[in-house]
Amino acid sequence: MGNRTVLVSGAGIAGTTLAYWLAWHGFRPTVVERGLWQRTSGSPVDVRGQALQVARRMGTLGLLRAAATGVAGMRFVDGYGRGTGRVNLRALARSTGGHDIEVPRGTLAAILEQASAPHAEFVFGDSIAALAQDEHGVDVTFDHGRTRRFDLVVGADGLHSTVRRLAFGPESAYVRHLGLYSATVPFDGPADYGREVVMHNTPGRVVALQPSADGPIAFFAFRHAKIPDFNHRDIEQHRLLLAAAFGRGTWRTPELLARAQATEDLYFDAVSRVHMPTWSTGRITLVGDAASCVSLFGDAPSLAMAGAFALAEELAATPNDHRAALRRYEARHRRLADPRQRGVEQASHLLVPATWAGIRARNAASRLWPAAAAAGWVGSRLTSSPLAPALPMPPRATRSAGATTPT
Repeated sequence: MGNRTVLVSGAGIAGTTLAYWLAWHGFRPTVVERGLWQRTSGSPVDVRGQALQVARRMGTLGLLRAAATGVAGMRFVDGYGRGTGRVNLRALARSTGGHDIEVPRGTLAAILEQASAPHAEFVFGDSIAALAQDEHGVDVTFDHGRTRRFDLVVGADGLHSTVRRLAFGPESAYVRHLGLYSATVPFDGPADYGREVVMHNTPGRVVALQPSADGPIAFFAFRHAKIPDFNHRDIEQHRLLLAAAFGRGTWRTPELLARAQATEDLYFDAVSRVHMPTWSTGRITLVGDAASCVSLFGDAPSLAMAGAFALAEELAATPNDHRAALRRYEARHRRLADPRQRGVEQASHLLVPATWAGIRARNAASRLWPAAAAAGWVGSRLTSSPLAPALPMPPRATRSAGATTPT
């Protein structure tokens, strides 16, 4: 029989991609998601590199292109809305030979779920309460009280992973705060420059408006030491923190802040990095942000998709030897994930300079970014490893009895 039943915790980008490819390889995946439906908020993200190939082979590339934000540039403005710098993102894409697709995070997750739902059991509105593994499987107790047994369990449940906490230990042992907090909220007002991201910096803070197919998205980030009593699910705390950080803001900050204070569709969290000496213990493993978070920056969803594909492929290569499969998966995906983790702090200083001098230097250098990116792309191409040849689509499967879908 082999290791055929797999519980995936989390119906986000990593979890839905993994469910699809597990089913393709003949496994029986069950996806459990705490939320009642897919989260719609979150910054737009890039699908690039290996993730583009994964999306194409899932039959989702056309949907992603249709949902693309179509962003043409990034403009920096002062407190009066006057331009202080600009990056031509289309020229940047041409200089790097890139074919990235930028889509809202929630849209990407929904498209991937749509592709995987016919092939897996989905259970929304529940979560894992306890894990007990032995040589032959894992007994899983759910929050709603029932217990089921699986051959393998995968934590695809993000930065604040329940599976990681239950199987490896407290979050504090593996999650490092990077000195930033960020928030996003849908905005129903006008954008200033059409298809351009507009970004306003003051020392240690940034407010931006990001175009999207469904309307602009407001983005906030600010530098702050780790808050001891921070709760990533406490929206009232998040509103107080935003008010304290941006209450005296210039440009359109008061307008965007008022929107964040009035809506329930607010995403807010610490910008963090997850570092673990190993991603697996026995029959339990991690994928995506749960294993190697590079939160806030656009590579995380692409890494999640590539990691999920690699995990499914390695499990399929030795279905009766999960230990060997998990070792290969980790060695393979760390080669892709580790360099991205090392670049997070440098990227944070470009996004949120701590001083006025840093803001001016970043704005002045923005006109050089396409050339610099082209040089970086040449180097990255020398070390990249393509995916295997294209595979046919999996057969459609009957939805498991008792599974529920988002309302």
